[in-house]
Amino acid sequence: MLTVEKINAGYGRLGVLRDLTLDVRQGEFVCVIGPNGAGKTTLLRAICRTLTIASGAVTFEGKPIHGLDPAVIVGRGIAMVPEGRRVFGPLTVRENLLMGAYLRHRNGEKAGVLSDLNDLYHTFPILKSRENQMAGLLSGGEQQMLAIARALMSRPKLLLLDEPSMGLAPLIAKDIFRVLNELRGQTTILLVEQNARIALKTSDRGYVLERGQVAAQGSRDELLRDKTIFNTYMGTSAVLAD
Repeated sequence: MLTVEKINAGYGRLGVLRDLTLDVRQGEFVCVIGPNGAGKTTLLRAICRTLTIASGAVTFEGKPIHGLDPAVIVGRGIAMVPEGRRVFGPLTVRENLLMGAYLRHRNGEKAGVLSDLNDLYHTFPILKSRENQMAGLLSGGEQQMLAIARALMSRPKLLLLDEPSMGLAPLIAKDIFRVLNELRGQTTILLVEQNARIALKTSDRGYVLERGQVAAQGSRDELLRDKTIFNTYMGTSAVLAD
């Protein structure tokens, strides 16, 4: 479904991704782990085209997307939940969710948008109870659920998530990952996550990034059994995942 082939990208003269290659197959839940500065967020930004790649290619469903406008990429079926949630604080929960379906609403899918809104209220009941509350007044966990639900309102074929557990208490982070696990089968997921163990335990496959390159890859079980990866990335995160 998604292929990232030998991309190079960065910020000005600062190169971050170096000939990075990975793929995500339809229906998979794939995670990308690695230390701070490895290029995880840069990878997602390159896929969404909020960052222009210097070379290489990004293809989605067999067609190149690395030269498209970000809004067009959303229309193709890719939605991203950004790091730090970035909900629209002055808007209500309902207004935030409708913003996620902006392109669909513009295309005349009003009935479908309202139907999906009600479905998401069943998936995220806390959002229903906060429907008319300003998003900026929600707790961190509630804002993260809102950010995920807002992305789902675009009916993505591929959902990108950037550090969904960041800044959340361990119990709240577990709840977020419980919801993500429930989304398995509804959409394909590519997850970037600092907490390696909880990410791998939720995923089908994983990639380990170091210095902008893929240092290791494999199935969830293969990476969880790798002693070097465990000692490097999972020792301090075991409490959160258990």
